Amino acid sequence: MTPDLLETIRRALGRAQRAGAYAADAVLVESDSVEVRVRGEEIDFVKQARERALGIRAFVKGADGLRSAITSTSDLAWDAVDRLADDTVALAKATAEDPHAGLPDGSFAADLPDLELLDPSDRDVSLEERIDEARRAERTARGFDPRITNSEGSEATSSFSRIGCGNTSGFLAEYESAAHSLSSMPIASQDGAMQTDHWFSVARHRSALEEPEAVGCRAAERALARLGARRVPTCKVPVIFDGVSARSLLGNLASCLSGYAIYRRSSFLADRLEETIASELLSVVDDGRLPAGLGSRPFDGEGLPTRRKVVIERGKLETYLLDSYSGRKLEMASTGNAARSAGSSPRVSPTNLWIEPGASSLEEMIAGTERGLLVTGLFGFGFNAVTGDFSRGATGVWIERGERIHPVEEITIAGNLGEMLTKIDAVGSELIWLGSVAAPALRISRMTVAGE
Repeated sequence: MTPDLLETIRRALGRAQRAGAYAADAVLVESDSVEVRVRGEEIDFVKQARERALGIRAFVKGADGLRSAITSTSDLAWDAVDRLADDTVALAKATAEDPHAGLPDGSFAADLPDLELLDPSDRDVSLEERIDEARRAERTARGFDPRITNSEGSEATSSFSRIGCGNTSGFLAEYESAAHSLSSMPIASQDGAMQTDHWFSVARHRSALEEPEAVGCRAAERALARLGARRVPTCKVPVIFDGVSARSLLGNLASCLSGYAIYRRSSFLADRLEETIASELLSVVDDGRLPAGLGSRPFDGEGLPTRRKVVIERGKLETYLLDSYSGRKLEMASTGNAARSAGSSPRVSPTNLWIEPGASSLEEMIAGTERGLLVTGLFGFGFNAVTGDFSRGATGVWIERGERIHPVEEITIAGNLGEMLTKIDAVGSELIWLGSVAAPALRISRMTVAGE
């Protein structure tokens, strides 16, 4: 890693000011990654990459607001940085003025707590060890059952990043992070039909990953559980989303909570702040400082401190997710949810977003369902954030008299997310983190299942 990361940011900001910028900020990202995939005992591929990128955002003062532009480069030589800063300011002078543009109004991150985002010893893990882990997951999945006849492969990945951010208002800081994952995707066959599914584990520290054998077993179980799947008649029944598929619902909800969607009125939650929008069983939290969280960071993409916030409390919408621009548009303060790459303007993104667990296990929720559907997988993009209309292809398991009867495929589940939130009548007790968004199982009392 380049030792003068912060010095590069200082130079970029200073040059931008000398070129005529009223204000500027810069982000520098350096990353190393490795990815291996095996199929059977053979190595399918090995990828190793090192990337670095500097992004500069410059603001030029106009009569009715600020003009702005953003540029990026992977060339960190001083003369290249100087040219980039000059070009950014020149581009900004040619853009339209915006009264809401600009850096945040102070309150930048002053404390940088250790959020356990990296274990330095993980850098010493050899490529051979990662290949071995992928092979162990693959071997376990293939040997789990004679009906596992092939696979799409098993993968082990690691990435290490160093992120620096600074601006002309005096903020300058950096942090390091890592992410590791292990996955397997076996193929099951029976009576001429084939099904595939997968499982994966992801964590900031390699020691927190599931064992390769556990990943292989879980992947094989999920693939086998889909054998013999068939359609069901179109009906309206209770629908249970397992923890994996419920994450997708929470992701749809998060897109409707973005300040950009709110001020553009492209969200069905516009003007709903402090209203009851969901069942009292539903509480949602966003926390950018969750120790070892996959979305944790000490400051956001604009240098503001991240923090814990209750987004929905017992069904009541408490806050939107905002960066400084969307906050100004709504006359509200940023919630520290700005995210950006080196080459992009800030946007709103959740940090670690989750639904608070409830009191019921998944099996208890199934046992309490007379007739309905357990959703284990969703596909397609049938969600309209403006209206809340929801329609997704699904796979899962049919339930009769509180028992799993047979796997289901080639169906569509439909409803309206706003109504679905109010019809949540059970929340699972287990929260599984498979990324920066997590949810327990959820049961919605009534949805349309479109099949035969």
